[in-house]
Amino acid sequence: MHPELAAKYDLRVPRYTSYPTAPHFSPAVGPDRYASWLSALPPETPLSLYVHVAYCAEMCWFCGCHTKITRQYAPVADYMDCVWREIDMVADRLPTRMTARHLHFGGGSPTILSPADFVATVQRVKNRFQLAADAEIAVELDPRTADEDYVKAMAGCGVTRASIGVQDFNPVVQETINRIQPYDVTARVIGWLRAYGVSHINMDLVYGLPHQTAESLIETVDKAVGFTPARISLFGYAHVPWMKKHQRLIPEDSLPDTAERWRQYETATQRLVSHGYVQVGLDHFARADDEMAIALKEKRLHRNFQGYTTDVAPALIGFGASGIGSLPQGYVANEGGIHPYKQTIRDGRLATVRGIGVNADDLLRRALIERLMCDLSLDVDAVCARFNADPAQFDPDLEKLHGLEADGLLHRNGRRIVITDEGRPLVRAACAVFDRYLKMGEARHSKAV
Repeated sequence: MHPELAAKYDLRVPRYTSYPTAPHFSPAVGPDRYASWLSALPPETPLSLYVHVAYCAEMCWFCGCHTKITRQYAPVADYMDCVWREIDMVADRLPTRMTARHLHFGGGSPTILSPADFVATVQRVKNRFQLAADAEIAVELDPRTADEDYVKAMAGCGVTRASIGVQDFNPVVQETINRIQPYDVTARVIGWLRAYGVSHINMDLVYGLPHQTAESLIETVDKAVGFTPARISLFGYAHVPWMKKHQRLIPEDSLPDTAERWRQYETATQRLVSHGYVQVGLDHFARADDEMAIALKEKRLHRNFQGYTTDVAPALIGFGASGIGSLPQGYVANEGGIHPYKQTIRDGRLATVRGIGVNADDLLRRALIERLMCDLSLDVDAVCARFNADPAQFDPDLEKLHGLEADGLLHRNGRRIVITDEGRPLVRAACAVFDRYLKMGEARHSKAV
């Protein structure tokens, strides 16, 4: 992409893992309203479950997650006791023992758990929910803290997918972001995963890191591809030191400028495609035989708080501090602070502190944004037909795409939009024209790339 276009559209826009987006959640949705939403779910509704493990053994300075550092296990065990209680509390408010098709462990670092507590958590879920026979159980894995016993426990619980955090294999980059993870450490863990039958492996890479260059990132990409993962994510580092104070430990002058970030994104993308990976949306890549690539081809890809997904469950339930959920009636978010979260749960109350109900207009706009994010194309008439809505109401929004169209970043034919290859990295800027909430919270979002 031409540097002038990169600078022109380097805007702060949402990632659109939800709509309305998280900055617009409010205390208007609390535990009572969440409880009523849970009880109103039709018993046959398939669920997706997310467990947030809110601890890490060490702080990575680039991290944007909700996490707390501890070297002792007692706080982790105490926290997980509350998570187990929350699982019971939520299950008690559902109309029946409902079926879950996905179970995802995120963090923080799920690998900080002892093997016994990981097994106990999966068992608690199985006690209160019916896990489908073909359910996906996925775990975000930090190779620095995962030993063979942990991997063996994962496999014994039926884990089907592991998402491995790599970020960058370059030692200089690793040192600057305080994440020392030698190549051999990652290789060893992947070997254990495959030996114990966890065959679906994802790898997460990051561009825009300190001291990173396009050339060094290519080396990381090649090493990652050497492990033949099913999927690779390529995320842009979001430098938000006003929100994440530990990011102030990263020298500002070590970060690549906008032009270099674009060069890193484009060269890494081209390299992944040359290795045979199918580019999925903005930042995911999958082997052609992977379910995600197949879903993309068949236009049934979706997007939720984990990013691009094949998960079609209409209800996502989040457990743990900062856990976030999506139900047909709207979104909910738990208390982010660990101590307030634990106290609330021990008091016998759901930990929901904010959220937002969705109306018919929100659902329609969410569908428009999701299809554009997933398919890189959009037929406004077709989506509106599904909602029995008048597509003409979006004509003023579509006119706002004129600048992107003039710069060759998309093509528009009436109410049909197609993002060009050059415009792919800026698809969120196109989605933003359908976002009626954006101006109220735009300063709180990350840059487009």
